[in-house]
Amino acid sequence: MDRLIRLEPSNVVAIRLEQGQKCYGQLTLRNVMYTMPVAFRLQPMNKARYTIRPQSGIISPLTTITVEIVYDFSPNSSLPGSFPYCDDSFLLHSVVAPGAAVKNPSSTHDSVPIDWFTTRKKQVFVDSGLKVMFVGSMVITRLVKNGHLDEIRDVLEKSDSDWKTVDSVDEEGQTLLHLAISQGRADLVQVLLEFEPDVEARNRSGTSPLEDAAALGYSLIVELLLAHRANTERSESSTWGPLHLATSGGHVDVLKLLLLKGANVDAITKDGNTALHLAVKERRRDCARVLLTAGAHPDVGNLSNNETPLHIASAQGDDNMVKLLLLKGANKDIRNRSGKTAYDLANDHGHTRLFDALRLADRLCQAARKGEIRVVNRALERGAVINGQDQHGWTALHRASFKGHTDMVRLLIEKGVNIDSRDGDGYTALHCAVESGNADVLELLVKKGADLKVRTNKGVTAMQIAESLNYAGITRILINGGANKDEIKNVGKHSLPAFASKSGRRSEKDMGLMKKKITRVKALGGFERSSSPLAMV
Repeated sequence: MDRLIRLEPSNVVAIRLEQGQKCYGQLTLRNVMYTMPVAFRLQPMNKARYTIRPQSGIISPLTTITVEIVYDFSPNSSLPGSFPYCDDSFLLHSVVAPGAAVKNPSSTHDSVPIDWFTTRKKQVFVDSGLKVMFVGSMVITRLVKNGHLDEIRDVLEKSDSDWKTVDSVDEEGQTLLHLAISQGRADLVQVLLEFEPDVEARNRSGTSPLEDAAALGYSLIVELLLAHRANTERSESSTWGPLHLATSGGHVDVLKLLLLKGANVDAITKDGNTALHLAVKERRRDCARVLLTAGAHPDVGNLSNNETPLHIASAQGDDNMVKLLLLKGANKDIRNRSGKTAYDLANDHGHTRLFDALRLADRLCQAARKGEIRVVNRALERGAVINGQDQHGWTALHRASFKGHTDMVRLLIEKGVNIDSRDGDGYTALHCAVESGNADVLELLVKKGADLKVRTNKGVTAMQIAESLNYAGITRILINGGANKDEIKNVGKHSLPAFASKSGRRSEKDMGLMKKKITRVKALGGFERSSSPLAMV
């Protein structure tokens, strides 16, 4: 036998160091003898630094006694140089004490005569394996700041669970998670999370760990925090939530993670802006696209002036953002608290290049469709782009040609419109005039040099469209203008988008029926084309 007493739970005593508090740790001694009491004496080698209560005593068979080890740590003291470990040593003397009466160990610091451990008549066991480790908020915060991963885990494992060392806060009010995040250390965060800290704990600034990680764009740390059920919404103490912080910083990966975990895409900041407002303000187009794809409402007005994201983009003159918002259905007629639309703000700030997208293009195209020459002239004088295209690539000339407004077509050509501008399906104004059967417009376009050979995206010429629809007069105009007669022979080989099926082929009988359909649709004031989602009406 080489030991009478076992140290529990290990031979390391954790001493908690805190400024202005009693610094101590506890050690449990167990008598491993089945029938005999054991006397012990615990002696520090540095007696000036440690106080032990009780320093000696008698332990009944198979029972335990708890010893308190107090460390002398004055208010102005700094951490020991070797923290968290300590080089101080202790000697534990133990001796079998048959027939000894167990005394109250709290009654005296020296309840067993010292000569019990010095007499040569008895076998005294000496154990020098007791170690000291310093724990507490001072120690753990310093370790986290220094990034000492192994020591951090060791301290957390040795700390008493009642102390909740993992929720320690430094002198500046930062929790351990905040400190690890400020360094971008995902490995530190992962270790800390193993010990179940409060993931919603706020620092002195009122921000949560997730908010800090989102603001800094640390996607891996954000993913770790979300896996531990960190709240994705803004708290009352925060000005911005994680979603707003990620958006403002342009951190697309973080933004996607938050949305994937159910973050409210339309949540507002304390001052009443959505994440989409911030994306537009900071010109974060990628973030705006992610938010809109996730269902963000583009027409939400902020609390300060009821301005939508479109108002902000227009005031900034951000062409691409304006186009994105309009493509996603933003309403450009909404007025802010001052009664101004997005167009008004663009006008106030001199962003003339936005006039077409926000207002003038609408007036130009509507007037061209209706044949209102005076309105078209006014719109062009105010800055409307004559070659402006809508989301399908249609220009004012496409609309005027389709509706048969010959004078309007002549005016647009005189003003410098691109006569061969192609829409999203490859259609030019010439194709539109042919499809709608407007011979006068077609003659004008041919006379003004429109390209008779241009093909749609499906490879179809104006001649082939005219022949497939049995427009004999239109065909003659094209031939007289120089179109290739041989194209008529190949009509059946091409996919005709006007009324073609998905296979691109129609029988002669079907073509006859199509002509009747054209007449009916034109009578209703419109024309439908399977290849384009927007009817030219």
